[in-house]
Amino acid sequence: MKKVLFISSTGGHLNELLQLNSLFKKYKSYLITENTKSNLELKNKYDNVYYLVYGTKKELFKYIFKFLFNIIKSLILYIKIRPDVIVTTGTHTAVPMCYIGKLFGSKVVFIETFANSETRTVSGRIVYPISDLFIVQWESMLKLYPKAIYGGWIY
Repeated sequence: MKKVLFISSTGGHLNELLQLNSLFKKYKSYLITENTKSNLELKNKYDNVYYLVYGTKKELFKYIFKFLFNIIKSLILYIKIRPDVIVTTGTHTAVPMCYIGKLFGSKVVFIETFANSETRTVSGRIVYPISDLFIVQWESMLKLYPKAIYGGWIY
């Protein structure tokens, strides 16, 4: 059975990713998101849930250290899980895992957020060049990501 790692930051990106929860049962699935009070209940609902440190760019100095810590933790989790595929809706929490996965041979599937219909996200711009499958939820986004696939809304 294929191992699929689903990863995103908290909030809307996680909400979008959880719309794919019907896939969680089809594969040996792992879920990684940020450790916040609102995400703690995920351990009760899904198997194989892991957390990274929550960070916000509003406190840039602290964020840099949290981001570096999350890169190291992502590497450790990647080695532990060894996923065949990484699926993400973004953002900064997922970018290091995508690059680590690509380095070690995992397939990377990036789903650009529904919230953007006319501009590219930072994480989308960073992961687009290495993604094996890049999905947009608005047809208008195909102009910005020519190699993307229009998948429609996941809501």
